[in-house]
Amino acid sequence: MLSYYFRLGLGKLRSHPALTALMVLTLAVGVATCVATLSVLQMVSKNPIPHKSARLISLVIDNATLQNYQPGEKLEEQQMTYRDSINLLAARPADLPNLRRTAIYGISEGIEPARPDLPVLEVTGLATTPDFFAMFEVPMLYGSIWSQEQERTGADVVVLSKKQAQTLFGAGNPVGKRMRMAKNEFQVIGVIDEWHPFPRYTHLINGNGGAFNGADEIFMPLTTAIRLKMGASGSTHCGQGRGPGFHGLLDSECTWIQFWFELPAATDLPKLQNFMQNYAREQKKLGRLQRPDPARLFDVMGWLQYLEVVDRDNKLAVWLSFGFLLLCLVNTVGLLLAKFSTRAAEVGVRRALGASRMEIFKQFLHETLVVGLAGAVCGVPLALLVLEWITATSFSKAVLPQISWSVLGLTVLLSLVASVLAGLLPIWRASNTTPALQLKSQ
Repeated sequence: MLSYYFRLGLGKLRSHPALTALMVLTLAVGVATCVATLSVLQMVSKNPIPHKSARLISLVIDNATLQNYQPGEKLEEQQMTYRDSINLLAARPADLPNLRRTAIYGISEGIEPARPDLPVLEVTGLATTPDFFAMFEVPMLYGSIWSQEQERTGADVVVLSKKQAQTLFGAGNPVGKRMRMAKNEFQVIGVIDEWHPFPRYTHLINGNGGAFNGADEIFMPLTTAIRLKMGASGSTHCGQGRGPGFHGLLDSECTWIQFWFELPAATDLPKLQNFMQNYAREQKKLGRLQRPDPARLFDVMGWLQYLEVVDRDNKLAVWLSFGFLLLCLVNTVGLLLAKFSTRAAEVGVRRALGASRMEIFKQFLHETLVVGLAGAVCGVPLALLVLEWITATSFSKAVLPQISWSVLGLTVLLSLVASVLAGLLPIWRASNTTPALQLKSQ
């Protein structure tokens, strides 16, 4: 009987084509909007490196004064001083012999390309340390990264992104070629392959795109950038002032460097916490880091939450899309009432021939489910179009719009549930039709 009702529902779709198409389109638009916004929320809040996110630890050191300190308040600082970065790069905890660490700050410089037909190119990138590439699993296309010795001496070497290498030198392997930047000659020693972490958890505080857009085009040793006095491209916070010039920045309590650890195992976190507590105590003896518990450690997901990468606007958009779906449901209720009201005579005849109210209810319920299924079939491509528009207008071209299987299943479920909810009142009214009144009116 159920299969009969389902086939009957398919047939009834053709009985009022304009009305049916309007209902299906109304449901499809409402469901597509919900699914697209849910997909975006899922995309921006996902774990960018799930297999090791618990081992990658971002460090924030609160070096503010005790003035106006409130226990439990959120840290003003989101980066670190050069002084703390250098100290922690040099430290070697005895109980964490395999601890990786890296310091990062953004740079922006003009490159004089090897091709004479090109103008000076403004590029953005990172000054960092060799561990950066292994910690964040940056894929190499050509060559290699710089060595620890080149980091120590501040060698004039760079690693380029694939796109930047093609812009500067054309197709092929550019390793060994030279380019001029910041009044110095640099040798290209490596090229990374396509690499677009989303969100950009490695360098969230940046001056070239924010958490979701932009890309780093060039990488160089941290010591080289410091030697050449390259300023930071991004946020620099100097709550306690600073001296003149670049050396004044290095010697100050200004925060402008981001710092990461990679633990050998997630269970080593207490050891790292103990190490940082000891470091903070040593610095207090030198008159620094006077606030209680100045060192804060965050794993990848904790870091994204701390910086509120998924802001209230993303969550509000989801709630608004569900509000829009509710509006679509109200419109669908009206359309179903209009459709079912024209079949009162049919219902009266069936009731007079012995059909129960429950059978009438089941028949019309299957018809609404067919409408909901059709809405889901139309809603998926609509959702893809909406999602592609959102990503094209809000995110980098490197981000491809996609709907996960879980969200795809939710699309079908939403459409079916929405059609049932919209049909409850019309179905109840149709199943409660009085046969005698309808037969007298014929």
